[in-house]
Amino acid sequence: MKKFFLSLSFIFTAVFIHAEEINFWSEIPDNELCPILISKMSDEELLSQILMFGWAGQEPSDLLNSWVTERGLGSVKVFGWNTDDTDKVAKSVRMLQKKAVSRPLKIPLFVATDQEGGWIRHVKGDTSDTPGNMAIGASGYPIDAYYSGYYINKEIKALGINMNFAPTVDIYTNLESTVIGPRSFGSDPKNVGILGEAFAKGSMAAGVIPTAKHFPGHGDTSLDSHGKLPEIDISRDLLESRELVPFIYLIKAGIPAIMSAHLSFPQLEPDGTPASLSKKFLSGILRKELGYKGLIITDDMQMNGATLFAGSYHHAVTMAIEAGNDIVISSKTANLNSSVWTVNLDLMKTDPDFKARVKDAASRVILAKLSYFKNKNHAPLYPDETKLSEFIPDQDGKKFFLEQACRSISFEKKGKLFPYKPQEEEKILICGPFNALFNEGKKRYPNAGTFYFSYTLKDDESNFDNWNAVGLEWTAKKYDTIIILVYDRHTADIARRLKNSGKQIIILSIMSPVFVLDSFDFADTILCGYSYSDYSFAALFGALNGEFTVRGTIPLDR
Repeated sequence: MKKFFLSLSFIFTAVFIHAEEINFWSEIPDNELCPILISKMSDEELLSQILMFGWAGQEPSDLLNSWVTERGLGSVKVFGWNTDDTDKVAKSVRMLQKKAVSRPLKIPLFVATDQEGGWIRHVKGDTSDTPGNMAIGASGYPIDAYYSGYYINKEIKALGINMNFAPTVDIYTNLESTVIGPRSFGSDPKNVGILGEAFAKGSMAAGVIPTAKHFPGHGDTSLDSHGKLPEIDISRDLLESRELVPFIYLIKAGIPAIMSAHLSFPQLEPDGTPASLSKKFLSGILRKELGYKGLIITDDMQMNGATLFAGSYHHAVTMAIEAGNDIVISSKTANLNSSVWTVNLDLMKTDPDFKARVKDAASRVILAKLSYFKNKNHAPLYPDETKLSEFIPDQDGKKFFLEQACRSISFEKKGKLFPYKPQEEEKILICGPFNALFNEGKKRYPNAGTFYFSYTLKDDESNFDNWNAVGLEWTAKKYDTIIILVYDRHTADIARRLKNSGKQIIILSIMSPVFVLDSFDFADTILCGYSYSDYSFAALFGALNGEFTVRGTIPLDR
């Protein structure tokens, strides 16, 4: 009997010691390991696990390091101001992951960025500057969306980035929108859903978690929620038949993450509560009605669209958690004793419902991490900057993006100058702000002159617009044919000054094509290319020169 009790005591001791040693990497099924890890976490660790902070500068601050080492921060975000030097990005990710995994439970970080392709490319350096979503919509091929997602994410994966806030599946409904524009696949909800699903599958094949955004849809407003809370005054029926369609496609396809948007829908939330802070939208429509089971992640909580409604940053974070978000993003790292920490931690200790919601969110995050990091196809925890040149830029991707850009080129107008084969003595002027534009143009038309105007025109620079226009009018007098780039309202206004010049006008449109859809009856030919990528400039001039057949279609309802 004595031996029996000794043996039983040994077993209990062994089990107890084994339980104490359990960590994120223990060989236990995910669904069993997750609740064990959650049970071992303090309130501070639970709250930290659902926060995501960015940092200013190229290297993580001491403050961010403290959040990781002292608090067990769950996620970090790489913003555009961190990323000109990809070697430093890789070193930063490696350092932060080592600090995270050195904690007792050894839970790694989600490391996220915005690498949508085209216009939005937060990780710069040598990463591919791609034709973008609207170019994919113009070609209309899901395979283009798939491989765009694949190659874009294959590059950032080499840096240790494991989560991408893409694809953008907002429908280009309001053609006055400047915040979405060419980030959208187009105006047709079903096409946007199909292409978004393909992009997400390419991302997952590359080994990076895709995030569909901005739920429930940012396309029907011309306002930017960074500055104020946009209001989209549409009915529930219209929301279902239009904005929600792409998200339904992606939910059925198993999208692992969705980003909630700081948008007001007064017909659904009469008090103006943004969707990102709304239980009706997140816990109700997204979770219960659409059956979504993945992570819900806020857009940046430093944006005025959220904080102005909530009254303060810390209250906005509280509302975001209560509404059903699982990860709360802040572009800046909060101070260790800021109210976003102290107020919400105190609320966990005094409000059982709030603590349960934090624990539920942390459980979703941990389970998602287990599923991702226990899979062989994940981004390296400790990226090696000495090997980045093997992956960035992706050599197969370079060939694909050029081909994809060619497939996207579309006519707004096809005139007698197309394809453009100038007469022997014809004088050509190429106008715009990009060296790649001039380089690609001169490959086809080596004797062409060039006229440069600034890319960074602002709404209050009408005098500068006028100076550019007058300079162009004066210069154009010396030439027979003017090839001019249009990419926004300012450059469209400059181009319209050529209306009575008596010259042959060819317009190359990049970014959103809405600026060339009217008032250019005097132009002979208008070609659309959708981005300022080198690939797009090569494709535009290749098309103009007759090197391939133009097959793209402008993907907008008008």
